[in-house]
Amino acid sequence: MMRPVFRAVLFDFNGVLVDDEPLHFELFRRVLAEEGLDLSEEEYQAEYLGFDDRGCFTAVFERAGRAVEAAKLARLLARKSTYYQEWIRRNGYPFFAGAVDLVREAANSGAVLGVVSGALRDEVEGALMQEGLRDLCKFLVTADDVAASKPDPESYRTALTLLNSMPPLPERLIHPHEVLVIEDSPAGLASAHACGLTTVAVGHTYSREELPEATAYVESVAACGWEEMVRRAS
Repeated sequence: MMRPVFRAVLFDFNGVLVDDEPLHFELFRRVLAEEGLDLSEEEYQAEYLGFDDRGCFTAVFERAGRAVEAAKLARLLARKSTYYQEWIRRNGYPFFAGAVDLVREAANSGAVLGVVSGALRDEVEGALMQEGLRDLCKFLVTADDVAASKPDPESYRTALTLLNSMPPLPERLIHPHEVLVIEDSPAGLASAHACGLTTVAVGHTYSREELPEATAYVESVAACGWEEMVRRAS
């Protein structure tokens, strides 16, 4: 097998592989309404979409001038997770057209694959297992693994550390410029770029104009296969 152009590929999850951003918004709005707080779709898209659940709940409560202690936050997270899993049990994880093929093509290139997401680990694991992709992804970095969500660079710093420490160890270190990140939000791109990673923005959620920081842009994973994605990012 020829050496891949990129030695590692890191996929965001929500908005790149799984089309559940509208579901997450509805569930945030449902839980917040139960707490007497409003969240409009415009506010969610503009301010909170790149946050993990902890960050979103905390930010909305702070905006409303209400403190949310750790125990309260844990209950909010558990309630939203319960609602999410109830929906998934009925409907399954809604993958974007072309997303499963993209992951398989990236794995066939010889690159090491990982998922770096603000979603909960159970959600990411469940979705990958549904489509038979879990064994192709050597590691996951999820909301359960970091203290700060995107745009903070902690998630991608953690991924870089894992890339160079998991067995079998690479023959040489995988450097940031050898890692391709596939993201859909400004927060995710900012997190990856802070670590010096090459990025492809997928226009599932935002327009090209809203994602100027990306190294390359594709309209959707269905419209652009793996080879074309690599060509644009190289």
